[in-house]
Amino acid sequence: VQVVESGGGLVQPGGSLRLSCAASESIFRFLGMAWYRQAPGKQRELIASILRSGRTNLVDFVKGRFTISRDNALNTVYLQMSSLKPEDTAVYFCEADLELVGGISEVWGQGTQVTVSS
Repeated sequence: VQVVESGGGLVQPGGSLRLSCAASESIFRFLGMAWYRQAPGKQRELIASILRSGRTNLVDFVKGRFTISRDNALNTVYLQMSSLKPEDTAVYFCEADLELVGGISEVWGQGTQVTVSS
């Protein structure tokens, strides 16, 4: 089971990007999926999550600018980012909680770089 991120790149301040996280299996195998980011010299932080039920959550500092959604048929979760700021520059990671018999296993992608700069 794996998840693969794509869609990162260089964007000017105020611009938009859409990140994709494609799962190798049905996303309904996961209890939930989430986007994290890690800026240089900083800890990895949670940005947004979407549960199996479809319920979503965004951290306060991205509310109004980012949205998380999914395409069940494509087994893909998206992070739509708009009004990007230089401080949004980071490596963005997708994480999925795989439900197993007896526990949960975290599945992480390799990350995709987002750079916000003029």
